[in-house]
Amino acid sequence: MSARPLTGTLENTFKAIGSVPTDFLRICIASIRHSRNFSSKVTVHEAPKIVNLDQAEKAYGVKLRNRFAEEYRDIAENTFKDDPKASARQHQRGKLTARERLQVLLDPGTFREYDGLVTHRCDQFGMQKNRVAGDGVVTGIGKINGRNVCVFAQDFLVVGGTLSQTHAQKICKILDRAVDAGVPVIGLNDSGGARIQEGVDALAGYAEVFKRNVLSSGVVPQISVIMGPCAGGAVYSPALTDFVFMVKDSAHMFLTGPEVVRSVTQEQVTQEELGGASVHSSRSGVAHVVSNDDIEALSQVRSLISYLPSSWKDIAPNVPPAETDPPTREYPLLDRIVPADPNAPYDMHEIIYRTVDSGEFFEIHKHFAPNVLVGFSRMNGQTVGIVGNNPASLAGVLDINASVKAARFVRFCDAFQIPIITFVDVPGFLPGTAQEYGGIIRHGAKLLYAYAEATVPKITVITRKAYGGAYCVMSSKQLRGDVNYAWPTAEVAVMGAKGAVEIIFRGLTEEQKEKQVEEYEKEFLSPMVSARRGYIDEIIQPRTTRKRICEDLVLLANKDEWSIREATPQKKHGNIPL
Repeated sequence: MSARPLTGTLENTFKAIGSVPTDFLRICIASIRHSRNFSSKVTVHEAPKIVNLDQAEKAYGVKLRNRFAEEYRDIAENTFKDDPKASARQHQRGKLTARERLQVLLDPGTFREYDGLVTHRCDQFGMQKNRVAGDGVVTGIGKINGRNVCVFAQDFLVVGGTLSQTHAQKICKILDRAVDAGVPVIGLNDSGGARIQEGVDALAGYAEVFKRNVLSSGVVPQISVIMGPCAGGAVYSPALTDFVFMVKDSAHMFLTGPEVVRSVTQEQVTQEELGGASVHSSRSGVAHVVSNDDIEALSQVRSLISYLPSSWKDIAPNVPPAETDPPTREYPLLDRIVPADPNAPYDMHEIIYRTVDSGEFFEIHKHFAPNVLVGFSRMNGQTVGIVGNNPASLAGVLDINASVKAARFVRFCDAFQIPIITFVDVPGFLPGTAQEYGGIIRHGAKLLYAYAEATVPKITVITRKAYGGAYCVMSSKQLRGDVNYAWPTAEVAVMGAKGAVEIIFRGLTEEQKEKQVEEYEKEFLSPMVSARRGYIDEIIQPRTTRKRICEDLVLLANKDEWSIREATPQKKHGNIPL
């Protein structure tokens, strides 16, 4: 089909199209006349030959350099580095700056900052004169031992590290990025709290951060490092994360400060006594790990990350053991590590060190509820979670704090596909009115719930006592334990022999009671009773414990957890006795 000839004047043709600006019409007409070799003369200027930017500016008579690039260069030189005077003040406090902390935490040269030019939008109380790029928090991505992580570090040198609406948005953005990318997120907290000048906007910012902490729970590991003040509502974000590190002397966490406590309760208390690292690591249980300084804290975070998977979909990195520590290694000392006296204490750490790869045990909550031990180790290079009663502290009994401590750790391991190894030597739950009034029934049920709900491989070794309800709670076969071993020194019973005889054989003489105790021990305390009923899979020599566990982990590597979950009655979620 041939094109229709262009008839009439060009002006009339374009005007027929509709209302088009006159200047635009003239440009179009001139272009068409030139392209179709119309008789109208059109002058065409030959473009000058340009070699570099200077020649271009001279030829065209204009400044073509990118003014934004120059402006950004100036901003970057002044923004993405610390003020020397402010840094000196931070160093005098024994603290690193936010950017220095990230340099220590991350592999060299891997940090990439996000939102470095963001500023707050508050125009009240003179805040429009105090806009600083970054708004008091440094966010971005980097690598730890070659693995990606998302990070944010609050900058106490900028408005006291206080949280504004845009400050919160930056943190929310990096939390969202961590979930989308499936990588751990690490927050370095050093903040004066909410930025009062922004009022409810700052509170809304906190709530947005809290929401993301909750939504990220069980999706990616979340780690908080308290390296300065963390007060008021700010404490709830770290409390919602998986692990909290605190630095001695410089870190403080509390909902209400000493002044408020003094005015309300007339109680005289210092910041350190109210919310220091020693308080939260030994009494409240808020802090999982305590460090002496910033560098040690960041080094410990790097160590912890090495044990963890990047997300719930991934497997923790495998670190093959040294050639001198094969999975078949036996340790004869374990055959005599448990004292002959059933009431004599011993340290469960010694069993753990002699069972895991290279004796390495990254302990969590070391100073809180020491009657139960939890932490991470490796068996034949595979990350495992360790739970163990410690007879060296309170005879290894379960009390309120120990139950809560172990339950939370078990749930973390289950959420991130980490097998759980449990060493049992528990005489029962701690008796007394303080425990009963404090809710030991409810808190003990948390640990029972956690073990019963967990679907990761669960291997249990009873080293000595496993009495009463505490036997049931500590990953028993009935709570879906995969492999349950007992050492020859194990005692599995409703209660100890002396206590049972006192109840069953009342009115007997002391000599008669001693004979009944011997009979009870032979009849009921021997692990053979449980083994005959299938509650114990095998009675093993202690020296072979490492070999057995490593073999079982290989076998259970293909455990079909999803079939177990599908066999569980359908529900929205369970109601753990919180």
